[in-house]
Amino acid sequence: MPEVRSRTVEANGLHFAIDEAGEGNKIALLLHGFPESRLCWRHQLPALAALGWRAVALDMRGYGQSSRPHGRPAYRIERLVEDVGSLFDSLGAKRRLLIGHDWGGIVAWAAAIRRVRPLDGLIIVNAPHPAVYARVIRRSWKQRLRSLYVLYFALPWLPEKILTAGHARQIQTALRRTAVRDDVFPPEILAQYRDNAVQPGAMTAMLDYYRANLDLKRISAGPGVDVPTLLLWGDRDFALGKELVPGTADHVPDLTVRMLAGVSHWAPEEAPDEVNAAIGEWLTSRH
Repeated sequence: MPEVRSRTVEANGLHFAIDEAGEGNKIALLLHGFPESRLCWRHQLPALAALGWRAVALDMRGYGQSSRPHGRPAYRIERLVEDVGSLFDSLGAKRRLLIGHDWGGIVAWAAAIRRVRPLDGLIIVNAPHPAVYARVIRRSWKQRLRSLYVLYFALPWLPEKILTAGHARQIQTALRRTAVRDDVFPPEILAQYRDNAVQPGAMTAMLDYYRANLDLKRISAGPGVDVPTLLLWGDRDFALGKELVPGTADHVPDLTVRMLAGVSHWAPEEAPDEVNAAIGEWLTSRH
């Protein structure tokens, strides 16, 4: 299997810790979600490299070993999208594949909608198109209930206090309880996620993704997605219901959807073989 290397790159005035596999200027950039890190893509990096891409997973701003700018405005969607474009540039990308899960998926949607850089493809894992989410949240009481945690995360100081107590014990509990399989999160991975969460200022930065981006219209602002898109969706997602998938094609002209049966929100870690196979099949057919 291709070797995975770790280093730091400079982009958009910040430094980003990355893991990468493969060589060349065909860059697949992978964005993680809350409360994970670049480690969530550990199963995908070698698979993408074997397909001819230089696969790069980063700790997003505020997370892990990457820069942690202070203040909520630093985590507005405009800044997060700038990171994507600048990272592609810093990595010397000539072709660009953008992949995102959870919050990384929201940022990937926004980058594609705004066309921050030309993309050869977009892959989203369990993250709704922001316009679809806005429509469903208005109509579906079930999805509103599932999304109550967002309002909790928007509260001042209390979420930080609770989520970091006991060396971020609740992070471990939440990940384990919301996964379908018992063996999804090995102890060493959970330990890394917990260590990341208790670094000074880290939990506030992680929660500021939610606090700074409550305006869904701002997230979905832009000319729209104009690239081939693969949407992968674990159908046992605790927070994002399957009703968020239909309607995506209204906003994405070239869309392929793959439902992952019996898979939770944490699909890249819980069903890596299925995720990798779906990505490989789609990339082979498209490129």
